[in-house]
Amino acid sequence: MAAVTELAGLLFEDEPPPYRVINPAGRSPFLLTADHAGRVIPRALGDLGLDEAARRRHIAWDIGIAGVTERLAEMLDATAILQTYSRLVIDCNRQPSVPSAFPLVSEATAIPGNAGLTEAGKQARRAAIFDPYHEAIAGLVAARGRTVYIAMHSFTPVYLGQARPMEVALLYNRNPALSRSLVDLLRAEGDLDVAENAPYRVSDETDYGVPVHAERRGLDYAEVEIRQDLIEDEAGQAAWAARLARLLPLALEILTGKQA
Repeated sequence: MAAVTELAGLLFEDEPPPYRVINPAGRSPFLLTADHAGRVIPRALGDLGLDEAARRRHIAWDIGIAGVTERLAEMLDATAILQTYSRLVIDCNRQPSVPSAFPLVSEATAIPGNAGLTEAGKQARRAAIFDPYHEAIAGLVAARGRTVYIAMHSFTPVYLGQARPMEVALLYNRNPALSRSLVDLLRAEGDLDVAENAPYRVSDETDYGVPVHAERRGLDYAEVEIRQDLIEDEAGQAAWAARLARLLPLALEILTGKQA
């Protein structure tokens, strides 16, 4: 078995890197991120005490969002960065200091592998997964010209027994302009229930990507949430990528016109 690398402190040398970059030379101003694209668990952590069915559920990752993001990057000629490891290991869209970054319970499912997690254990997960991923995003932003930050997520259609009827939602906080333009365009499609800041909201306490990489840098951004049953297969992923590839440039054009 390969040795654990000194740099990562957690991952074995033959395990996947914490992120992958698609189309790094993309010419579009859009930078797509997918914080919950993967569901891999480092071998050193076993299965976190969860069976395979639990590890495939929405508690472990954003079902379908990797396929949408990959296709959207290709259609837009945009750069995308997708995180590899399960958010049950460390949630890359949370401040590492908050309890939900290492959840003891997700929805109604206990995560045994996170019980009794020491500070050293948390730091090992952060050093191996969280920090390299976010350093890579910061590097991509710094190396580009104009960057429009698009955070790609998906949400479960039922949570704790409560149905979520919206097909798509846009989340925002300090700079809502691009999101609101995209909301208007999505509603004009005529076949969608479009929510704003539901089923989640963006805040400094509950999010990391948008507040740190977009809002602190004054970037235009949108956080997109798509209902998972619409993108769990390749046909749905392709359809949503095509829709967003058509509407995102229009939303940016509207925003640019307002800013001129």
